[in-house]
Amino acid sequence: MPDRHLLGDSLVEAKVRTSVLSIAEKELGVREKSGRNDGERVELYLKYIGLPKGHAWCGAYVSWVHQQAGLSKPRTGWTPALFPANRLVRKPIPADLFGIYFPSLKRIAHTGFVLSIKSDWAVTLEGNTNIEGSREGDGVFKKRRHLRTIAKFANWIGKENRP
Repeated sequence: MPDRHLLGDSLVEAKVRTSVLSIAEKELGVREKSGRNDGERVELYLKYIGLPKGHAWCGAYVSWVHQQAGLSKPRTGWTPALFPANRLVRKPIPADLFGIYFPSLKRIAHTGFVLSIKSDWAVTLEGNTNIEGSREGDGVFKKRRHLRTIAKFANWIGKENRP
């Protein structure tokens, strides 16, 4: 795989990445209403992918943010679907997605955005998590995750994903 520039392969892509992260950051502080995958913003994310309240929503958050930035894909809450082979990248850059594998579920079961990579750590923006880093949390948080805990990275921003 070729090396990728810090903000992508073109000026247009860099602007889209900046927009995605700006939208994602504006959602920091969103919290569930009752701790049961509900609340006005959470239900908005879920509605975008066609699910009612009560479902896990990290993938819905990621999909909704992409849509708000003018991208038609991804549009799913099923986290494994966010990491198809043709989207995988080895060296993530800001606005790429990260996926965490859960052995108990035998699949990637949590996702969010890469904000930055420094040394062995990723700073992330993610929904349906908490301070402890749960995949079933209660809000949108900025987190710091060791790269060893991340199974895959994916790039959903590119010319093939623009309307």
